[in-house]
Amino acid sequence: MDSSSGGDPYSPASSSSTLTHSEESGRYHPPSRRRRFRLLYEKRIALFAILAALPGVTFGTILIWTHDWSRDTKVSLTVLEIVLWLVLTLALLDQIVRPLQTLTNVVGALREEDYSFRARGADPNDALGELALEINSLADILTEQRVQTIEATALLRRVVEEIDTPLFTFDPDHILRLMNAAGERLLQQPAARLLGKTASELELNACFEAANETLVELPYSAPNARWMVRKRSFRQNGVPHTLIVLSDVSRALREQERSAWQKLIRVLGHELNNSLAPIISIAGSLASRLPLEELPEAQNADFQRGLNIIESRTAALHRFLQSYRKLAQMPAPTLRPIELQPLFERVAALETRLKVNISPGAELVLMLDPDLIEQMLINLVRNAVDAALEQAQSHKADEAGEPKVTMRWEQFDHKVVLMVEDNGIGLLNPSNAFVPFYTTKPGGSGIGLVLSQQIAEAHGGSIELANRPDARGCRVKVMLPYRHS
Repeated sequence: MDSSSGGDPYSPASSSSTLTHSEESGRYHPPSRRRRFRLLYEKRIALFAILAALPGVTFGTILIWTHDWSRDTKVSLTVLEIVLWLVLTLALLDQIVRPLQTLTNVVGALREEDYSFRARGADPNDALGELALEINSLADILTEQRVQTIEATALLRRVVEEIDTPLFTFDPDHILRLMNAAGERLLQQPAARLLGKTASELELNACFEAANETLVELPYSAPNARWMVRKRSFRQNGVPHTLIVLSDVSRALREQERSAWQKLIRVLGHELNNSLAPIISIAGSLASRLPLEELPEAQNADFQRGLNIIESRTAALHRFLQSYRKLAQMPAPTLRPIELQPLFERVAALETRLKVNISPGAELVLMLDPDLIEQMLINLVRNAVDAALEQAQSHKADEAGEPKVTMRWEQFDHKVVLMVEDNGIGLLNPSNAFVPFYTTKPGGSGIGLVLSQQIAEAHGGSIELANRPDARGCRVKVMLPYRHS
C-alpha cells in the first residue's frame, strides 16, 4: 500500500516524511495534514492476532457443530474455544507490547536524565533482547558521562575559586552572572549582593571599554594599582557571555620601573663620581694655598668662600648619590624569627623629636629580616613625625591638636598589617607618593617611601599610603605574610 494514502507510518516510504516537534510532550509527530484514522499499535496487534487465529477458530466451530453431540455440549465447546481464543490473543498482545512499554519507559527516563532505569531479562539471542541490551549499554555510557561531567564541573569550580585572580562573567546586557572569591575581595562585597548587578553599577565599565590585554585603573584597588584586562566570549545555553579576567600587574610594572632607574642610577653615579672626585681634590688643593700674598685680603676671602662652597656642594652631591645607590644595591632579605613588640620599641626609641606611641597588640613572632624591616619602619616613622610637627607649626595647629604618631599591628588570616599613623596635614597627591625621587619636603631625597616599598615587596608583602578616614592625618599600612618561625 502506498504510504501517502494512509499506509504504515513505520515503513521506509513513510519514514522520510517531515516531522514536527511538540514542546509539551517533547516528542515528534507527523504533520496534522497527513494524519488519518488508524488504529493504535496495541489494537492493531490485537486485531492481527484475532485475524490470524480466525481461520482455525472457524474451522473448529464447524467441526463442533457438525458432530452429533448435544446442543449444550456444542455451545459449551464453542464458548470454551472463543475464550481460549481471546486469552491467547491477550497473552500474545502482552508478550509484544509489554517489553516495548518497558523500553519506552527506560528511553523516557534517559531523556529526563534519569539513568537509574534498566531493561531487565534482556536476552541477546533475540531481536528484542538485543534492543534492550543496546539501550542498557547506552544508559551505562550516559551515566558514566554524567558522572564525568559532574566531576569536571566541580573541579572547574574549585579551580576558579582557588585562582587568586578576579574573574567575572557577564551576559549580553552586561549583568554579572558569575564571580570567584578573588572578585569578591576586589569588589569588597560577597557574591550574593553583587550577582544580578550591571557592570555600570559595579564600576567595571572600564573593563568593557578597554581593548583586550590593556591596562585599566579600578576604583576598588589601591592607589597606583594597574590591572590588565583579558576578555573572552563564550556561550551558555546558546546565549553569548563575556568572561573578564583581571591581573594585577602593578608589582611587575614597578619591578620594570625599578630596574630601569636602578640602571640609570648606576650609570649616572659612576659618571658623576668620576667628576666629583677631582673637583673635591682640586678645591681642597686650592684652599690649602690660600691666602695668596699678592692678592688683597678681600679677594682671598672671596676665593676662600667660593672654594668652600664648591667643596661643600660637591660633598653634598656625593652623599646624595650614595643615598640613591642604596636603592640599586639593596640586599636580599635574610629571614629569621623576630618579635614585633621589641622591634617597634627600638624604632620608637630612635625618634627623639616626638614621643612615638605604640598600641599594644598580640604577641607575634614573624620571619623577617630585622635590619631591612627596621630601616623601613624608621623611614615611615620619620615621615610621620615630620608631617605631625609640620602640622603643629602651621596656622591650623589648633584644629589638629598636639602632634601625635602611633605605631600598631593587627593579625589577619595569613598576614600581619603594620601601621604608622600621624595627625599631620595628610596627603595632597597620593598618586605620587611612591614615585622615585619625588618629595614635598625641603631637602628630601624622595627615596624613603620607595625604599620602604622595595623592602616590603622583598618580604612578599605590600605597602599602602592613604589619608586616615576617621581623623586628620595619614596612615601607612604594611602588609606582610604571616610566616611562622
